[in-house]
Amino acid sequence: MKASDLFVRSLENEGVEYIFGIPGEENLDFLESLRESNIKLILTRHEQAAGFMAATFGRLTGKVGVCLSTLGPGVTNFVTASAYAQLGAMPILMISGQKPIKKSKQGRFQIIDVVEMMRPLTKYTKQVVHGNSIPQIVREAVRLSQEERPGAVHIELPEDIAAEECSTGPFEIFHPRRPHPDALAVEKAVSMIQESKMPLLLIGAGANRNRTSEALRDLIDRSGIYFFNTQMGKGVVDERHLNFLGTAALSNDDYLHYAIDKADLIINVGHDVIEKPPFFMEKGGARVIHVNYFTARLDEVYFPQLDVVGDIASSIEAISARLKKCDHWDFSYFERVREQVEIHINEKSEDSRFPIVPQHLVAEVRSVMPDDGIIALDNGIYKIWFARNYKAYSTNTVLLDNALATMGAGFPSAMAAKIVHPKRKVMAICGDGGFMMNSQEMETAVRLKLDLVIVILRDNAYGMIKWKQAAMNFQNFGLDYGNPDFVKYAEAYGANGHRVGSTDQLGQVLKGCLNSPGVHLVEVPVDYSENERVLIEELKRKTEVL
Repeated sequence: MKASDLFVRSLENEGVEYIFGIPGEENLDFLESLRESNIKLILTRHEQAAGFMAATFGRLTGKVGVCLSTLGPGVTNFVTASAYAQLGAMPILMISGQKPIKKSKQGRFQIIDVVEMMRPLTKYTKQVVHGNSIPQIVREAVRLSQEERPGAVHIELPEDIAAEECSTGPFEIFHPRRPHPDALAVEKAVSMIQESKMPLLLIGAGANRNRTSEALRDLIDRSGIYFFNTQMGKGVVDERHLNFLGTAALSNDDYLHYAIDKADLIINVGHDVIEKPPFFMEKGGARVIHVNYFTARLDEVYFPQLDVVGDIASSIEAISARLKKCDHWDFSYFERVREQVEIHINEKSEDSRFPIVPQHLVAEVRSVMPDDGIIALDNGIYKIWFARNYKAYSTNTVLLDNALATMGAGFPSAMAAKIVHPKRKVMAICGDGGFMMNSQEMETAVRLKLDLVIVILRDNAYGMIKWKQAAMNFQNFGLDYGNPDFVKYAEAYGANGHRVGSTDQLGQVLKGCLNSPGVHLVEVPVDYSENERVLIEELKRKTEVL
């Protein structure tokens, strides 16, 4: 068969359902092969958005998400999405075209060394130089992308290689079993937990798997240990649980960190140093047990005393089976912290000021979203408010990026979430700056007939940087901009546009949009003056209760 046919057959063999992207002339053989396959092409309006969608597909399913571009400027637009997936541990395969490599007719026109460009941003990058090598290249790329720790891989398919004849077929797939943890490491972990007086459990992004969620819930219920999570670990265990202390949206000085400072042992499950630190280790402070698929990556703020390496669910199950409740454990302080966190995050949730304050916004979104509803956050100061104040009830219902922390990913991520879970409610929450970076995908969402709500938080500025500029006593400069009429902008794409004109309207508009078909854009003016009072001043004052 033709090499492009073999490539597509190899992708089908891997269970690939969708390819997101924008083909070019170098992809035409591949495109023709794709036309006759059962893989659906999702044509986007920018390669970056295609990459974000593929990465989110991988994040939600555990299977590789695939995206396609042409050479040169097409594939350079994958760079941010590749970094997004690589740092965020999302399995993604990027396929790019290239000019003929056996005989050139155009010199160096549009040609860059894509393989070398992708090398520091991927787990694997390869140019296909013979069609018969396609099956093993695709199998190895997919295997590496999905293997813990998941990440980005890239394959370049030159135009002339895609057209040549091949004499082989797809590889047979064998799924390896993940290793169980070392028994001595498990026994040491149990001993450290039982010797401690105030153990605390931290849940990170690597634990965001269904089986791990069940194992952690069982451990918490059996032991009574209190827990908190990182931003990308939200929802692994239902945050309505009575032992939940909160999300580490900041690295220190939040109410939650009073508990962290008191703990003498932290059981750190599924976190690595690529995500913003949820706490800072200090020599002589709390000891840390690192439970993950890989050993800890040490730095000046993270140097755990024990590694429990292997399948996380198996590690937690093994620890839980051997762990016994101890009379000398004292969780009374953690209970007081939990009470204060609850009071704090509910403060101002009914504030009627307009433009709308973040606390009220978060409360209204939580009230209208069903338990399994998915919110996809872009990057801005509102992400901290949602991480702290919005309770996630199940895994992967709060999609945010706390690794690369790029703007422009929230809306495409929401689109991918709706494709993966068509029957669930999905809401993108974006700042006006981040939304406009990929706003052209409104056409894609309308064309795909997605039922989707996009909330645009309008403050006419790059708000997080403006806030930090003021906090560092710099003059206001260089961060303000204008915006289109978002209602008309949505309508121009064939979507539904809404503008919230008062605080009382917010919940009603959001609920109405969630329960109506089609793409709905909701413009919400927001007041970020609470940032300084709450996130800087208030959190530096210890409460008398604690």
